[in-house]
Amino acid sequence: MSRRVVVERPGRFRVVQGEPPEPGPGEALVRVAAAGLCGSDRELYDGARPAGFAGYPVTPGHEWSGTVEAVGPGADPDLVGVKVVGEGYRGCGRCPYCRDGAPNLCSGGYDETGFTRPGAFADHLLVPARLLHVLPDGADLRAAALLEPAAVMAAATRLAALRPGETAAVVGAGTLGMLALQYLAAASPSRLVAIDPRTERAGPALAAGATAVHPPGEAAEGAFDVVVETAGVTGTAHAAVALARRGGRVVLTGIPADPADAVPTTLLVTRALSLHTVFGAGPADWAYAVRAFGAGVLRPAALITHELPLDDYERALKLSASPDAGKVLLRPDPQEK
Repeated sequence: MSRRVVVERPGRFRVVQGEPPEPGPGEALVRVAAAGLCGSDRELYDGARPAGFAGYPVTPGHEWSGTVEAVGPGADPDLVGVKVVGEGYRGCGRCPYCRDGAPNLCSGGYDETGFTRPGAFADHLLVPARLLHVLPDGADLRAAALLEPAAVMAAATRLAALRPGETAAVVGAGTLGMLALQYLAAASPSRLVAIDPRTERAGPALAAGATAVHPPGEAAEGAFDVVVETAGVTGTAHAAVALARRGGRVVLTGIPADPADAVPTTLLVTRALSLHTVFGAGPADWAYAVRAFGAGVLRPAALITHELPLDDYERALKLSASPDAGKVLLRPDPQEK
């Protein structure tokens, strides 16, 4: 039998049982080892996702890792028994964006595992085999469940293009911020500052590679070659732009709840800043993240603070919103290492 969480509508869910799905042509059936929760999962449960970015009923779970249990016709049979993670966006594969390697921007519309397609808060997950990324044999599947947010931060830090000896700041020291710090630290900056109001984040941020941690307003404005914003809180985009030096680069990844939250155009223009934004991750970003993970550059295991069984979905949601929690995992198969 196979269990799965089903959010029937905002605020209402149940855990259902049934036979594992059969993989169709080009599909792979994955035994889920671990699945992470993030703010977008809480939005899904609360009904706060933007219009068109959720479909009910749905099984959530877009951050996951597991082992291929079976494949359908046309999929590589050598995948069976292999540890994997997988991309979430189901691009059409035909539009200019998909052809350009950006299925997250597919002109056919938004379609993503865990939001519009069944996700990984389940014992089994059915996905197109073409979306899988193979992990090393000895990979820690708990840690690998964080490779989805790591791929998003790969997109951000690749756009930032930090060069050795430059200075960088990361606004927000949650899971995304910690992953960004790890990537940026690998580029050998002369100074790497984490900006976060929570004093308890200082230790983990320093362990992730930061050379200093400051509360908002303490770091010098106009002092950084590169600024990556990961918090998505009202005012953090403005703060990120203000921190960048003249001619610097800023990458915004957070989506504030207040749609009127403004980026200061005057600073952008008068400082001649390069501004980039990130929505999801493409295949190249995933490949980058998986390579960094395999090489030990990316160390996401340290960010995990809670692991719960699948049946504790509601408690996991609440824990993931706690300021004391790092990454919260559901472990449908706690025996998988």
